[in-house]
Amino acid sequence: MDTQEALQLAQSVELDLVLVSEGKDAPVAKVLNYGKLQYQKKKRQGQSARPTVKEVRLRPNVGVADYNLRIEQAIQWLSKGDSVKFVIRLRGREHQYREQAGELLERIVTALSQVGKVQSLDKRSLIAQVIPA
Repeated sequence: MDTQEALQLAQSVELDLVLVSEGKDAPVAKVLNYGKLQYQKKKRQGQSARPTVKEVRLRPNVGVADYNLRIEQAIQWLSKGDSVKFVIRLRGREHQYREQAGELLERIVTALSQVGKVQSLDKRSLIAQVIPA
């Protein structure tokens, strides 16, 4: 089928002839609604561009290696445009170390100050939310 026949066929069913790829031998074209195709493309781009909130849960006695790993992950997420929420959980006797947990939260905020800014810092509930800078 040549280009003219395909164009007439598309016009007869009130659709568009869209060139998919220009091959050396023969170009590949589809008969479809071009407006609908553009709408779906735009909709997909909007969904993929939406930033998400990543949550990191820590305990007050977290090890140095685990702390560094979580900070590196958070830096990667912030550089991609996602926001990061740090939550420090206290269980049982850990409640007597609430000051240390608050200091850990401050350490996290200062470590991420290069790549993000603090949206909210709640020392009472031990939650910090960092958004990309």
